[in-house]
Amino acid sequence: MSENENSQNGKNELLDALNSVEEVNVGDVVKGEVLAIDDDKQVIVGIQGTGVEGVVPFKELSTQRVEDVNEAAKVGDVLDLVVISRIGNDKENGSYLLSHRRLEARKVWDDVEKEYEAGHTIKAPVTQVVKGGLVVDAGVRGFIPASMIDDHYVEDLNAYKGQELELKIIEIEPSENRLILSHRAVVEKQREAQREEALQTLQAGEVVSGKVARLTNFGAFVDLGGIDGLVHVSEISYDRVEKPADVLKVGQEVKVKILSVDADRERVSLSIKATLPEPWDGIEEKAPQGAVLDGKVKRLTSFGAFVEVFPGVEGLVHISQISHQHIATPNDVLKVGQEIKVKVLDVRPDEKRLALSIKALEEKPQSAEGEEENHSNNNRGNNRRNNNRSNRSASERSTANAPEESTGFTLGDLIGNELKNAEKNDDEN
Repeated sequence: MSENENSQNGKNELLDALNSVEEVNVGDVVKGEVLAIDDDKQVIVGIQGTGVEGVVPFKELSTQRVEDVNEAAKVGDVLDLVVISRIGNDKENGSYLLSHRRLEARKVWDDVEKEYEAGHTIKAPVTQVVKGGLVVDAGVRGFIPASMIDDHYVEDLNAYKGQELELKIIEIEPSENRLILSHRAVVEKQREAQREEALQTLQAGEVVSGKVARLTNFGAFVDLGGIDGLVHVSEISYDRVEKPADVLKVGQEVKVKILSVDADRERVSLSIKATLPEPWDGIEEKAPQGAVLDGKVKRLTSFGAFVEVFPGVEGLVHISQISHQHIATPNDVLKVGQEIKVKVLDVRPDEKRLALSIKALEEKPQSAEGEEENHSNNNRGNNRRNNNRSNRSASERSTANAPEESTGFTLGDLIGNELKNAEKNDDEN
């Protein structure tokens, strides 16, 4: 081969080499072979097919947290990279700033966008608590506004840090790195499914466990796992409850009996006291006739005082059984909340009635005893009959006006036996 031919071949090879060098543009996806790692943890790569080098800063190596640069790249590795910008000048043939992290993020955005279009949810751990919400790592940065965290107000957002949450994609804009997510939407959908299942499976009469979710002035809402049932204040305890908050706390585990289920209105009525022992069970043993008990005045009426002797068990102290002295109203000598001792006059378990007396435990005044003795000695026979008839008429008039109550006895109940005994003694004399 002549010298001219060799020269021509050399020129052709040079032209071919130059023509094979691809132009590098910002935004291009290229492959780079790791040539070295410098003291600043920057990765120096040769961009394949270009004859030029590029630099990958440490923070641009991965979307994941990397402590050691050697974990992400080693000499000889070939990385997929995106061209961020050009550095240097044309005389040096230039070099380029490259990123593997942004290429990964681009792929993540594509995947997230596909999930969004398909209506799917994604899972991501909470990495940061910021003002107004939570930051999650979904491969790219995602944000959950505080109003979209749960289906109830969350006071301490730090409780979610480190948790992996299932999330619905609300808004996505890759060009602005904007990803808005909602955990509340997922929770509400789950609860709706649980609610439907609960309404189909819960049966009146069942005793189930639940957790106090909310307290109001009229009752407590108990979470039964998908649906909240209401325990009315009257169904919390056999004791009189003024405010549910006095006896229950949010989050407290309770046993409840299902009173009714209204599937159409999605309402469940519950009772706590129905799961407790009946207060009147064994009352004849706990409060036999003649027993002396400690009690507390719960209510005062014009005809007497209702005294609680056991939780949920109230008896009536009729006004005639309060004192040996004449009193106009029970308020003259008693106060609501006052602790007193009472004697059981009569007990009727089936009717849940308990007749009590305060004066039976007090010594009768001497003057009253003397007057009664003289009256008895001077008025035997017809006088006694007249007095008995007079007392009976007054008692009957008083009894006619005495209202029935769910506990205790009417005046007629209390004095009926006394009238019978008086008549018996009258006949004997």
